[in-house]
Amino acid sequence: MGALIWLASYPKSGNTWMRVFLLNLLRDKDEPLDINKMASFSPMDAARAWYEPFASAPLEKLGEPEIAGLLPAGHKRITELRPDPILVKTHNFFGSWHGVPLQTAAVSAGAVYIVRNPLDVVLSVRSHFGMPDIDRAIGYIANENMGARLSRERMPEFFRSWSGHVRSWIEKANPKIHVVKYEDIVDAPNVQFGRISRVLGIPANEKQIDRAIRFASFEQLQKQEAEHGFAERAPNSDTFFRQGKSGGWRETLTREQVERIVADHREQMERFGYIPEEYR
Repeated sequence: MGALIWLASYPKSGNTWMRVFLLNLLRDKDEPLDINKMASFSPMDAARAWYEPFASAPLEKLGEPEIAGLLPAGHKRITELRPDPILVKTHNFFGSWHGVPLQTAAVSAGAVYIVRNPLDVVLSVRSHFGMPDIDRAIGYIANENMGARLSRERMPEFFRSWSGHVRSWIEKANPKIHVVKYEDIVDAPNVQFGRISRVLGIPANEKQIDRAIRFASFEQLQKQEAEHGFAERAPNSDTFFRQGKSGGWRETLTREQVERIVADHREQMERFGYIPEEYR
Protein backbone atom coordinates (compact mmCIF):
# COMPACT_ATOMS: atom_id res chain seq x y z
CA MET A 1 0.00 0.00 0.00
CA GLY A 2 1.12 3.55 -0.70
CA ALA A 3 0.81 6.38 1.80
CA LEU A 4 -1.25 9.42 0.84
CA ILE A 5 0.31 12.78 0.02
CA TRP A 6 -2.39 15.42 0.13
CA LEU A 7 -2.31 18.12 -2.55
CA ALA A 8 -4.41 20.66 -0.71
CA SER A 9 -5.73 24.11 -1.53
CA TYR A 10 -8.74 26.35 -1.42
CA PRO A 11 -10.65 25.93 -4.73
CA LYS A 12 -9.10 27.64 -7.77
CA SER A 13 -5.67 28.07 -6.24
CA GLY A 14 -3.49 25.98 -8.56
CA ASN A 15 -4.13 22.48 -7.21
CA THR A 16 -4.75 20.92 -10.62
CA TRP A 17 -1.72 22.68 -12.10
CA MET A 18 0.50 21.20 -9.38
CA ARG A 19 -1.10 17.80 -9.89
CA VAL A 20 -0.50 17.82 -13.67
CA PHE A 21 3.14 18.83 -13.22
CA LEU A 22 3.88 16.14 -10.64
CA LEU A 23 2.15 13.42 -12.64
CA ASN A 24 4.04 14.34 -15.80
CA LEU A 25 7.26 14.26 -13.79
CA LEU A 26 6.47 10.88 -12.28
CA ARG A 27 5.46 9.38 -15.64
CA ASP A 28 8.64 10.65 -17.32
CA LYS A 29 7.16 10.19 -20.80
CA ASP A 30 7.78 12.04 -24.06
CA GLU A 31 4.13 13.03 -24.42
CA PRO A 32 1.87 14.98 -22.04
CA LEU A 33 -0.42 13.21 -19.60
CA ASP A 34 -4.05 13.05 -20.75
CA ILE A 35 -5.70 15.36 -18.22
CA ASN A 36 -8.87 13.26 -18.32
CA LYS A 37 -6.92 10.28 -17.00
CA MET A 38 -5.47 12.11 -13.99
CA ALA A 39 -7.83 10.53 -11.50
CA SER A 40 -6.38 7.11 -12.32
CA PHE A 41 -3.00 8.25 -10.98
CA SER A 42 -3.96 11.04 -8.58
CA PRO A 43 -7.49 10.61 -7.21
CA MET A 44 -9.71 13.21 -5.60
CA ASP A 45 -10.69 12.52 -2.01
CA ALA A 46 -14.19 13.78 -2.84
CA ALA A 47 -14.95 10.95 -5.30
CA ARG A 48 -17.71 8.99 -3.56
CA ALA A 49 -16.73 5.71 -5.25
CA TRP A 50 -13.94 5.32 -2.65
CA TYR A 51 -16.43 5.23 0.21
CA GLU A 52 -19.59 3.58 -1.12
CA PRO A 53 -18.38 -0.05 -0.68
CA PHE A 54 -18.31 0.52 3.10
CA ALA A 55 -21.78 2.10 3.36
CA SER A 56 -24.69 0.17 4.87
CA ALA A 57 -27.11 1.89 2.46
CA PRO A 58 -27.05 4.39 -0.43
CA LEU A 59 -25.29 7.53 0.80
CA GLU A 60 -28.42 9.62 0.21
CA LYS A 61 -30.16 7.58 2.90
CA LEU A 62 -27.44 7.98 5.50
CA GLY A 63 -27.06 10.75 8.05
CA GLU A 64 -24.03 13.00 8.15
CA PRO A 65 -22.32 11.16 11.05
CA GLU A 66 -22.65 7.88 9.17
CA ILE A 67 -21.20 9.38 5.99
CA ALA A 68 -18.35 10.93 7.97
CA GLY A 69 -17.65 7.52 9.50
CA LEU A 70 -16.81 6.18 6.03
CA LEU A 71 -13.80 8.47 5.59
CA PRO A 72 -11.07 6.35 7.25
CA ALA A 73 -11.99 3.22 5.27
CA GLY A 74 -12.22 5.19 2.03
CA HIS A 75 -8.83 6.81 2.58
CA LYS A 76 -7.29 3.42 3.33
CA ARG A 77 -8.81 2.07 0.13
CA ILE A 78 -7.06 4.80 -1.88
CA THR A 79 -3.72 3.56 -0.52
CA GLU A 80 -4.36 0.23 -2.24
CA LEU A 81 -4.04 1.82 -5.70
CA ARG A 82 -0.32 1.03 -5.76
CA PRO A 83 2.66 0.66 -3.40
CA ASP A 84 4.15 4.10 -4.15
CA PRO A 85 3.05 7.33 -2.44
CA ILE A 86 -0.25 8.52 -3.90
CA LEU A 87 -1.03 12.17 -4.64
CA VAL A 88 -4.57 12.97 -3.49
CA LYS A 89 -6.33 16.19 -4.46
CA THR A 90 -8.35 17.79 -1.68
CA HIS A 91 -10.16 21.08 -1.17
CA ASN A 92 -11.23 20.22 2.38
CA PHE A 93 -9.96 22.33 5.23
CA PHE A 94 -7.58 20.63 7.66
CA GLY A 95 -9.79 19.37 10.45
CA SER A 96 -12.69 17.11 11.33
CA TRP A 97 -16.35 16.56 10.42
CA HIS A 98 -18.57 15.02 13.07
CA GLY A 99 -15.42 14.12 14.97
CA VAL A 100 -13.86 12.26 12.03
CA PRO A 101 -10.64 13.72 10.53
CA LEU A 102 -11.05 14.84 6.92
CA GLN A 103 -7.47 13.65 6.37
CA THR A 104 -6.70 10.28 7.98
CA ALA A 105 -3.30 10.58 9.65
CA ALA A 106 -2.69 6.83 9.85
CA VAL A 107 -2.45 6.52 6.05
CA SER A 108 -0.87 9.92 5.31
CA ALA A 109 2.76 10.75 4.61
CA GLY A 110 2.41 14.53 4.33
CA ALA A 111 0.92 17.36 2.30
CA VAL A 112 1.68 20.15 -0.15
CA TYR A 113 -0.48 23.20 0.54
CA ILE A 114 -0.91 25.74 -2.27
CA VAL A 115 -2.05 29.23 -1.32
CA ARG A 116 -3.15 31.93 -3.78
CA ASN A 117 -3.97 35.62 -3.39
CA PRO A 118 -7.73 35.90 -2.70
CA LEU A 119 -7.85 38.99 -4.94
CA ASP A 120 -7.22 36.61 -7.85
CA VAL A 121 -9.08 33.65 -6.35
CA VAL A 122 -12.39 35.54 -6.52
CA LEU A 123 -12.02 35.97 -10.29
CA SER A 124 -11.44 32.24 -10.84
CA VAL A 125 -14.20 31.28 -8.39
CA ARG A 126 -16.68 33.48 -10.21
CA SER A 127 -15.78 31.90 -13.56
CA HIS A 128 -15.63 28.33 -12.22
CA PHE A 129 -19.04 28.42 -10.58
CA GLY A 130 -20.69 30.64 -13.21
CA MET A 131 -21.58 33.38 -10.72
CA PRO A 132 -23.44 36.44 -12.02
CA ASP A 133 -20.99 38.96 -10.55
CA ILE A 134 -17.77 39.36 -8.60
CA ASP A 135 -19.55 40.52 -5.47
CA ARG A 136 -21.17 37.10 -5.23
CA ALA A 137 -17.71 35.50 -5.40
CA ILE A 138 -16.39 37.85 -2.71
CA GLY A 139 -19.18 36.70 -0.41
CA TYR A 140 -18.49 33.08 -1.30
CA ILE A 141 -14.85 33.11 -0.24
CA ALA A 142 -15.73 34.94 3.01
CA ASN A 143 -18.34 32.33 4.06
CA GLU A 144 -17.08 30.11 6.89
CA ASN A 145 -19.77 27.52 6.08
CA MET A 146 -18.88 27.17 2.43
CA GLY A 147 -18.46 23.75 0.90
CA ALA A 148 -20.19 21.33 -1.47
CA ARG A 149 -23.09 18.98 -0.83
CA LEU A 150 -23.26 15.27 -1.49
CA SER A 151 -23.84 14.76 -5.22
CA ARG A 152 -24.13 11.91 -7.66
CA GLU A 153 -20.36 11.61 -7.96
CA ARG A 154 -18.94 13.42 -4.94
CA MET A 155 -18.87 13.29 -1.17
CA PRO A 156 -19.63 16.44 0.84
CA GLU A 157 -16.71 18.89 0.89
CA PHE A 158 -15.86 21.53 3.47
CA PHE A 159 -13.92 24.61 2.38
CA ARG A 160 -14.70 27.24 5.03
CA SER A 161 -13.74 30.76 3.97
CA TRP A 162 -10.48 31.45 2.16
CA SER A 163 -8.97 32.64 5.45
CA GLY A 164 -10.42 29.74 7.42
CA HIS A 165 -9.03 27.26 4.92
CA VAL A 166 -5.56 28.79 4.93
CA ARG A 167 -5.53 29.07 8.71
CA SER A 168 -6.49 25.42 9.17
CA TRP A 169 -3.56 24.16 7.10
CA ILE A 170 -0.79 26.49 8.23
CA GLU A 171 -1.65 27.77 11.72
CA LYS A 172 0.15 24.99 13.55
CA ALA A 173 3.71 24.36 12.40
CA ASN A 174 3.93 20.92 10.82
CA PRO A 175 7.12 19.74 9.09
CA LYS A 176 5.06 17.36 6.95
CA ILE A 177 3.02 20.19 5.41
CA HIS A 178 4.96 22.09 2.75
CA VAL A 179 3.47 25.46 1.80
CA VAL A 180 3.97 27.07 -1.62
CA LYS A 181 2.53 30.29 -3.02
CA TYR A 182 0.83 30.15 -6.41
CA GLU A 183 2.46 33.44 -7.35
CA ASP A 184 5.94 32.05 -6.66
CA ILE A 185 5.22 29.16 -9.02
CA VAL A 186 4.10 31.58 -11.73
CA ASP A 187 7.23 33.73 -11.25
CA ALA A 188 9.76 30.88 -11.00
CA PRO A 189 8.24 27.52 -12.00
CA ASN A 190 11.57 25.70 -12.24
CA VAL A 191 12.61 26.79 -8.77
CA GLN A 192 9.29 26.07 -7.06
CA PHE A 193 8.33 22.88 -8.89
CA GLY A 194 11.89 21.64 -8.44
CA ARG A 195 11.70 22.34 -4.70
CA ILE A 196 8.42 20.46 -4.33
CA SER A 197 9.85 17.54 -6.29
CA ARG A 198 12.78 17.33 -3.87
CA VAL A 199 10.48 17.66 -0.86
CA LEU A 200 8.42 14.73 -2.13
CA GLY A 201 11.51 12.68 -2.88
CA ILE A 202 10.93 12.50 -6.62
CA PRO A 203 14.29 11.99 -8.35
CA ALA A 204 14.45 14.29 -11.36
CA ASN A 205 17.06 16.19 -13.32
CA GLU A 206 16.69 19.65 -14.83
CA LYS A 207 15.66 18.26 -18.22
CA GLN A 208 12.86 16.18 -16.70
CA ILE A 209 11.58 19.13 -14.67
CA ASP A 210 11.66 21.40 -17.75
CA ARG A 211 9.66 18.86 -19.74
CA ALA A 212 7.09 18.35 -16.98
CA ILE A 213 6.65 22.13 -16.70
CA ARG A 214 6.15 22.36 -20.47
CA PHE A 215 3.57 19.55 -20.38
CA ALA A 216 1.79 21.34 -17.51
CA SER A 217 1.76 24.75 -19.21
CA PHE A 218 -1.59 26.49 -19.46
CA GLU A 219 -1.25 26.51 -23.23
CA GLN A 220 -1.01 22.72 -23.18
CA LEU A 221 -3.85 22.36 -20.65
CA GLN A 222 -6.11 24.73 -22.58
CA LYS A 223 -5.36 22.86 -25.80
CA GLN A 224 -6.34 19.53 -24.27
CA GLU A 225 -9.49 20.97 -22.73
CA ALA A 226 -10.51 22.60 -26.03
CA GLU A 227 -10.01 19.35 -27.93
CA HIS A 228 -11.36 16.81 -25.45
CA GLY A 229 -13.04 18.70 -22.61
CA PHE A 230 -12.10 18.21 -18.97
CA ALA A 231 -14.01 15.93 -16.62
CA GLU A 232 -13.35 18.17 -13.58
CA ARG A 233 -14.83 21.31 -15.14
CA ALA A 234 -17.82 22.61 -13.17
CA PRO A 235 -21.17 22.43 -15.03
CA ASN A 236 -21.64 26.23 -14.97
CA SER A 237 -18.13 27.05 -16.15
CA ASP A 238 -17.15 27.70 -19.77
CA THR A 239 -13.61 26.50 -19.16
CA PHE A 240 -11.54 25.09 -16.29
CA PHE A 241 -8.15 26.44 -17.33
CA ARG A 242 -8.49 30.23 -17.62
CA GLN A 243 -5.22 32.16 -17.71
CA GLY A 244 -2.81 30.78 -15.14
CA LYS A 245 -1.41 34.16 -14.19
CA SER A 246 -1.32 36.33 -11.08
CA GLY A 247 -2.30 39.95 -10.57
CA GLY A 248 -5.30 39.92 -12.92
CA TRP A 249 -7.39 41.48 -10.16
CA ARG A 250 -5.83 44.88 -10.89
CA GLU A 251 -7.60 44.97 -14.25
CA THR A 252 -10.96 43.84 -12.90
CA LEU A 253 -11.71 44.66 -9.26
CA THR A 254 -12.95 48.05 -8.11
CA ARG A 255 -11.30 49.78 -5.17
CA GLU A 256 -14.37 49.04 -3.05
CA GLN A 257 -14.15 45.33 -3.89
CA VAL A 258 -10.44 45.19 -3.02
CA GLU A 259 -11.10 46.93 0.29
CA ARG A 260 -13.87 44.46 1.08
CA ILE A 261 -11.62 41.45 0.40
CA VAL A 262 -8.79 42.91 2.46
CA ALA A 263 -11.19 43.60 5.34
CA ASP A 264 -12.48 40.01 5.18
CA HIS A 265 -9.05 38.37 5.06
CA ARG A 266 -6.54 40.86 6.42
CA GLU A 267 -4.72 38.56 8.85
CA GLN A 268 -3.93 35.79 6.36
CA MET A 269 -3.29 38.20 3.49
CA GLU A 270 -0.80 40.03 5.68
CA ARG A 271 0.91 36.72 6.48
CA PHE A 272 1.61 36.10 2.78
CA GLY A 273 2.24 39.68 1.68
CA TYR A 274 -0.98 39.82 -0.34
CA ILE A 275 -2.19 43.25 0.77
CA PRO A 276 -1.30 45.79 -1.95
CA GLU A 277 0.77 48.69 -0.65
CA GLU A 278 -1.91 51.22 -1.56
CA TYR A 279 -4.48 49.36 0.56
CA ARG A 280 -2.46 49.04 3.75
